[in-house]
Amino acid sequence: MSHRGKCGHGHGRGRKFGFGRRRFPNREDLVSRLEEHQRDLEQELADVTDVLKRLREDEAPGTAPATGTV
Repeated sequence: MSHRGKCGHGHGRGRKFGFGRRRFPNREDLVSRLEEHQRDLEQELADVTDVLKRLREDEAPGTAPATGTV
């Protein structure tokens, strides 16, 4: 028996010309991916906000912040 199978036409081999594959995500997939990205960005924003808050709290009132110069 050859690699072509029983009927000899090679079904299942070669190109399918896009059948079963989407070039672009469908609406639901796109919305899902964007919502996940939004959650990631919101978490990153919360992390940055937290760091800024801690840095501002560490800065004692009436003192100049450290500039890092010698």
